Amino acid sequence: MNGDVVLAAVDISKVFPGTVALDKANFEVRSHAVNVLVGENGAGKSTLMKILAGAEQPTSGELFLDGHPVTFRSVRDAAHSGIGIIYQELNLCPNLTVAENIFIGTPIVRYGIDIDDRRQRERAAVLLERLQGRIDPGTLVGDLRIGQQQIVEIAKALAEDVRILIMDEPTSALSSVEVEILFAIIAELRAAGVAIVYISHRLDEIVRIGDYVTVMRDGRVQARAPIADVSIAWIVAEMVGPMAAVTPSSNDHAAAACVLVAENICLPSAKGGFTVDHVSLTVRAGEVVGIYGLMGAGRSELFECLMGLQPDASGSLSLDGTSLDGRSTAERIRNGLALVPEDRQRAGLIQPLSVAQNATLSSLWRFVRRFSLDGAREKEAVRDIIRDLSIKVSSPDVEITALSGGNQQKVVIGKGLLTQPKAILLDEPGRGIDVGAKAEVFRTMRRLGDDGLAVVFATSDLHEVMAVADRIVVMASGKITADFARAAATEETLVRASHPNATAEVS
Repeated sequence: MNGDVVLAAVDISKVFPGTVALDKANFEVRSHAVNVLVGENGAGKSTLMKILAGAEQPTSGELFLDGHPVTFRSVRDAAHSGIGIIYQELNLCPNLTVAENIFIGTPIVRYGIDIDDRRQRERAAVLLERLQGRIDPGTLVGDLRIGQQQIVEIAKALAEDVRILIMDEPTSALSSVEVEILFAIIAELRAAGVAIVYISHRLDEIVRIGDYVTVMRDGRVQARAPIADVSIAWIVAEMVGPMAAVTPSSNDHAAAACVLVAENICLPSAKGGFTVDHVSLTVRAGEVVGIYGLMGAGRSELFECLMGLQPDASGSLSLDGTSLDGRSTAERIRNGLALVPEDRQRAGLIQPLSVAQNATLSSLWRFVRRFSLDGAREKEAVRDIIRDLSIKVSSPDVEITALSGGNQQKVVIGKGLLTQPKAILLDEPGRGIDVGAKAEVFRTMRRLGDDGLAVVFATSDLHEVMAVADRIVVMASGKITADFARAAATEETLVRASHPNATAEVS
């Protein structure tokens, strides 16, 4: 091993019932460097990282720390050796405060007797200021949005004196401003000698901040190289091989029937004003509309209003000519409106259930025959959605937690599609999904539009909205600030419209 390799995984294999997650994988972590790990969902990245962090034990293989063999029996065991991890799925307690979450593993005690809340909040405030997170340490984590919770996760990792910091999709829910702050922190840690292991599906990020890249495919290491020697095209080819691009629609939707009509949707804010501020939106049959905006723009809250999840919301909504005003969420689903939420873990899935049970959770009424479920029809529908979305699973009866993050996301999308919607709302459908899976999801959205479905998706990714949408609506501070035909939109105009102080300049 080279002198700068601080942690090495040698011939690591991990076998779960019915699945070989890792097959003799080799991975080196170098100090003073950002060590990038990429691969499709299900390639084994997260499993390998859990082994490095002590959350899982390998079936076979060895770990070497500073050249010496080590065994980590738990996350605390690895933490004592200076290894920290920020998981892709948030690992926070919603009923505790920000400060309590940050120091949950290493509480600050007073005279060795009780927890010193004041000092914890003071130190938490310093960490959050370092991350430029405008978050009160006394706020309950459950009251924070996803992007803010991600910042708390990062602060929790930095609270311990880490030598090796594993970041699994740390920017998946961050705004562009927060991403820049994170990159500055990563540069600071790298300069201080910390070894960063960075997992991301955003290839532009990888090329920008990485020093070394390792590509995994099907549980094995496919390739490795210094970032300076490779390109994004090389990374994609090693991950998934040649991949067809998403083909935008060439149809003119102006004459198509209006399927979704929302008028003056409002949601009051607890701090005064409106979180969703008199938003009106029309989506036609076959149209794919992208709602672009930064975190806090009101995109997710708008979707929640449309689904009847916000009791304080006002305004009117009709679907295919039928008014949904006053209808419950279940009634709106039955009438043809579906939502794929941003947070798949808390709002999209039930962890103890199987893939099949999660997939049909919102559409069981379709499979009822008299007083019982038609199991054969239900299984056929699940098999069809697994095939159509290319969900990697050994059996529909496998527990949902056995799937990778991206495949879990596709199950949530499949759950929405099984309700046979007339309009589908997708909140950050590309979040936490690798480049191959993301292209599959976007091609599915495009196909649904071509089949006549009204598709609306929210994203903070400029490349996504420019590549997929027929029409782009921009939100800022709860309002629609611009509405572009895709051909008339540019990245510059979208950015200007998404900034509250620049909206007046956008025509």
